[in-house]
Amino acid sequence: MTSLTGVAIAEFSGQDGAVPVSEALRRLSEDPEFWTGAGAITDPDAGEPRATFPVLGGYALLLDVDPASGERTLGLRGPASSAPIPLASAPPGGPFPAALRWWELDLFARVIALDDPMLPHPGLVVALLGPFAPATPDDDEPAVLAMREAAYRSLRRVVEPPAPTGPEQAPLPLFASADWWPAPPATSPQVLDEAAIAELTRPARTFLEVRGGSRFPRELLADLVRRCTALLERMPSQSWYARTRPLARHILDTGDLRPIPALLGALTEAGCDHPTVLDALSEPLVPAEACWMVETLAGAEPGTLLRRHL
Repeated sequence: MTSLTGVAIAEFSGQDGAVPVSEALRRLSEDPEFWTGAGAITDPDAGEPRATFPVLGGYALLLDVDPASGERTLGLRGPASSAPIPLASAPPGGPFPAALRWWELDLFARVIALDDPMLPHPGLVVALLGPFAPATPDDDEPAVLAMREAAYRSLRRVVEPPAPTGPEQAPLPLFASADWWPAPPATSPQVLDEAAIAELTRPARTFLEVRGGSRFPRELLADLVRRCTALLERMPSQSWYARTRPLARHILDTGDLRPIPALLGALTEAGCDHPTVLDALSEPLVPAEACWMVETLAGAEPGTLLRRHL
């Protein structure tokens, strides 16, 4: 990752080359029923449905799914421990305890995306962990809604091309119509339709609070927040980011996303090769993804541009 300073690279010590999302969980993520509240995992050979998201400095967020019940457990692993500390558990259909504040998850997901281009933000991290971070009265509900909707829309599955159908030789003109040889229905690569996304992102008016318990790792979580905040605050002053910061600030101040192609061009000309940065600002543009990147490059509080854009 050549576009971060050596100090920043050293802080991402949680990365050990392991795939963050197990194959079992990846397959589950392509199944709409996994997101809409189905229970047990019926495939006996599915393996361990687990996700480990290294954040920085040896910290990681872990999500385990029980194959028998579908129960989901969120944990936090600290830099001096090999085992995660449980934050909360929930049945597959909820209710989900408020183990994280939304702004914490948003912060962590930004740092995760900067270190792993395969986990853009908003994306799988927010889709999997978002239910554990419901919006509270202190949050900007439309902005949270927009980020979570974008995360669910980003879910994709591999769709194999349909097998050839129809006669082995060209039919007579009378029988050439699609009524005689209908094509099989095409499977959409989008895992969730808009109705399912609307239901999943419906604001929770009540939620279970678990942060007051004596075993909740408040100090560890606060330390991770400080480290992530410091890293993002340093980023705009680095190399080509500093040179393109005025344009990022202009987009931030106006709320107009149309100059983003110019920002992308300026970054490229300045030598930026960070895949997460470039992908977030490239076509097809996802407004929620572009907004968090512009906010980061401008050194602004998370959510500032997204709120203006909405």
